[in-house]
Amino acid sequence: MSTSQSFQKHTQMATSPAFFFHLLCIFLSATLLRKVHGNHPQTQPEIQVQERNNCNFFKGSWVYDDSYPVYDSSNCEFLKGGFDCQGNGRPDKDYLKFRWKPSGCKLPRFNGVDFMKKYKGKKIMFVGDSLSNNMWLSLACMLHSAVPNSNYTFNRRGHLTTFFLQEYGTSIMWLKNGFLVDVDDEKIGKVLKLDSISTGRQWLGVDLLIFNTFHWWVHTGSAKTWDYFQVGSKLVKEMDRMEALKIALTTWAKWIESNIEFSKTKVFFQGVAAIHVDSREWNVPSKRGCDGETEPVKGLIYPGPSHPGEAVVKSVIGSMTRPVYLLDITLLTQLRKDGHPSVYAGRGSALDDCSHWCLAGVPDTWNQLLYAALL
Repeated sequence: MSTSQSFQKHTQMATSPAFFFHLLCIFLSATLLRKVHGNHPQTQPEIQVQERNNCNFFKGSWVYDDSYPVYDSSNCEFLKGGFDCQGNGRPDKDYLKFRWKPSGCKLPRFNGVDFMKKYKGKKIMFVGDSLSNNMWLSLACMLHSAVPNSNYTFNRRGHLTTFFLQEYGTSIMWLKNGFLVDVDDEKIGKVLKLDSISTGRQWLGVDLLIFNTFHWWVHTGSAKTWDYFQVGSKLVKEMDRMEALKIALTTWAKWIESNIEFSKTKVFFQGVAAIHVDSREWNVPSKRGCDGETEPVKGLIYPGPSHPGEAVVKSVIGSMTRPVYLLDITLLTQLRKDGHPSVYAGRGSALDDCSHWCLAGVPDTWNQLLYAALL
């Protein structure tokens, strides 16, 4: 199978029934998300890079910049499916032109050639759900645009997808893993084991790890992909979702601290991306979701409620003793109500995808922040 055929096969997943069932699950779970209050400890993790010289990369606003986007999506030949908003007929283009501007400092522009030189012969792995896929595919497009004449290959085995740049010997991987902890098939059904990680061996020997989990945790009813929670020998049908997330992330944090060689591997956590299924959050009560949104929320503050997942992630990572870097993308995504595929996910106007992100678009900034941290 040729490279282009392989990529086409993979990206068709983004328009498969399972993919859109996942989107529907996120939409249906929004009510639960709004009922969860951010009453968890809000410990600020000790992250040195973005705090240097009183600069916080994650506090700021979006400004119009005609030099953006950093790549043309039509030239990213493997960008197809639900993230390709322009290819799927989105008529407006201003959403492509916004740059994240931190308050009080300058975020360095992404330099793909420099990135590839630094990670020549290295392995980079994104571990998480479809939002990890969003960031992984963004980075692949950014690097392909920077070195367009470099040959690449593509390989998918099970839940692991690898984009390999031959000239640089660099592997950029996405490992699909929505919970990070174990989900086992047992006689009683699928059991989500909050204190167990048996798949971590796949994370070993990688030079750069970027983890993500949140959205699958808020599924309810028939949208759930598990039947029971388990901690130790105790099984329960239901529990507070943010408490379950905190237990699982604590399990992940302990595993990382015990098993990763930090002298060889840098570890990041992608952070919690916002969804925009309720327009009342940005003071537009008369319409649904993100359909028709063409510009960011202006200013430095999101008018809607705080995100409970952000508080849980900060609490767990803030208590870690090893250097795990949090890409705190919640605020910058909250402000980008215009950045979703919405009805331009390739399946017509029946679906309003307000959880994933257009490419080119907002996830490119996540990778710009990753690049700045690595500098």
